[in-house]
Amino acid sequence: MPVFLVIIVVLLDQLSKFWIQSSMLLGMSFPIITDVFHITYILNPGAAFGILENQQLFFILMGFVILCAAVYFYPRLKQENIWVRYGAALLVGGAIGNLIDRIHIGMVVDFFDFRIWPIFNIADIAIVVGVGSIIYALIFKADVKEKG
Repeated sequence: MPVFLVIIVVLLDQLSKFWIQSSMLLGMSFPIITDVFHITYILNPGAAFGILENQQLFFILMGFVILCAAVYFYPRLKQENIWVRYGAALLVGGAIGNLIDRIHIGMVVDFFDFRIWPIFNIADIAIVVGVGSIIYALIFKADVKEKG
């Protein structure tokens, strides 16, 4: 698992959330593409689509479970294909980004608003792409090894 990718995801996620919180008021929204894409500052007390709202202890525990699993499986991940390694790094980076929010403010800062989809953040993107990458590797038994 490329640790540099975990660090990049966490930094991008936390810097973007810091910028949103320091430059916008909660609930504030401004259009990037009118009626298509807005930046909207909300605090999400749940998971994707608002499920399990206000279950912060559960989400914090799950974040730590993901981190413990990543540490435990780290030596084995070095032997996996590139899709699994990079997918795991994205998943872990996203989990850390949202875990920081949950511990720090009790909710997750979300701001990408496509108006037809629930509002989300960079950590959420990393988690979805990471899980998708791992699923791809499992379904298609991707055997792509990194050169070098």
